Amino acid sequence: MSSPTLSPSALESLLGPWRERAAGPAYRSLADRIRLLALDGRIAIESRLPAERELAARIGLSRTTVTAAYRVLREQGYAESLRGSGTRVLLPGTQEGGGLLPDEGLLDLSRATLPATHRIADAAQHAAAELPAHLGDPGYQLRGLPGLRAAVAEYYRGRGIATVPEQILITNGAQHAISLLARTLLRRGDTALIEQPSYPNAITALRATGAKLLPVNVTTEDGWDEEELLRLLRADRPSLGYLMPDFQNPTGRTMSDPFRERLTAAARASGTVLIADETTAELNIDRVIAPHSLAAHGSAVLIGSVSKAAWGGLRVGWIRAGQALIRQLAEARPASDLGTPILEQLTVTRLLDEWPEVLAARRDQLAAGRSALTRGVTERFPAWRVPEIEGGLAAWIGLGAPRSSALTLAARQEGLLLAAGPRFGLAGALERYLRLPLGLPEAELGSALDALARAWATLDGSGSPARGRDAAARYPVL
Repeated sequence: MSSPTLSPSALESLLGPWRERAAGPAYRSLADRIRLLALDGRIAIESRLPAERELAARIGLSRTTVTAAYRVLREQGYAESLRGSGTRVLLPGTQEGGGLLPDEGLLDLSRATLPATHRIADAAQHAAAELPAHLGDPGYQLRGLPGLRAAVAEYYRGRGIATVPEQILITNGAQHAISLLARTLLRRGDTALIEQPSYPNAITALRATGAKLLPVNVTTEDGWDEEELLRLLRADRPSLGYLMPDFQNPTGRTMSDPFRERLTAAARASGTVLIADETTAELNIDRVIAPHSLAAHGSAVLIGSVSKAAWGGLRVGWIRAGQALIRQLAEARPASDLGTPILEQLTVTRLLDEWPEVLAARRDQLAAGRSALTRGVTERFPAWRVPEIEGGLAAWIGLGAPRSSALTLAARQEGLLLAAGPRFGLAGALERYLRLPLGLPEAELGSALDALARAWATLDGSGSPARGRDAAARYPVL
């Protein structure tokens, strides 16, 4: 299979306003930006970069400058050029089957996750005992096991949302649910509303359909730009709106009940299908009153998962929607997969019996993580802004300067993985922010923040890594 090729316009969009923040020679700054996009996963490994002449014309540089940038990427192991085949993106150590993982041996602040709940092992043993009863079946369950669908429906009824099993489709995690909904509901040229910042993999899934994305701002200070969101619904009548109304990723904000009512009414009037990603909705630390689900105010499609609260390695999620849409999704599903593994479904069926206890334990873990992160960041970075955190898995930290991408590159030199702020937005925005997770053990978090402080100290006043040494030495092979 041939490698995907980035068009000059697509790479220009990913680069964002890199020249406004550039320090030093333009070719090195361009190489730095492309390298960060590869490390962040915003450029897929083995993608082919645009031809040098085409990219130079698109971004207003000389071909010599682009050629020099590609040369730096090759020297550092981030690109490979073959005669007649162009230049493709790599990670150091992956040439000729090296297979080195990009995060091997590094401290990781890029993932907002929790360690597995201890209840999974018991649930898995119980599931293994039940498995023989299912071995006479084909094993392909496009909608999911009836027992699990019933358990998820009961979970929603316990939250006050009337639900029957026929409204549930089991997926391979929330990301699979987002992708399946996007492929089913969107066509090239449609418009889709999305928060900015937002969950990076949701941005990727929506973009893959060829839809035009309409961003609406969410901030840690003010939450959603409510009037702009309603205006976009009225003016553009998007086919789909993807939102995280509870403990939004990454800002941590939660929508008020009055705005949920206005939002669902506006979506109904515009014919927009609202998708509410509730994967973090019950990761509450000390929120006093939980607002109603968007489904309680209208016909919003809900996405849920056990991966955030239980364990990322348990890839089971679900979609709650009207029965007609569930049938449509089940019919579309075989194009990508033929069902969720039976053993994992049985494990989650058992785990949902103990879900309140799982969430209670997570509340204590997240509270401890919030305290450690707030204290550690405040002590080491007094100028940074740590927002109020009522729940969720991360904090959206304000850096006070557009240095997120530069900091992410400098952190690699210190053995630390970060997710740069622009990874959560469109067109290179959000350079003033950094998402940091709440779920690391305190000792590991302390080591990671110490490395982050060393990386921050290497940035000069422009927000770029100091050039005291050659760039190739600053960013070693991983």
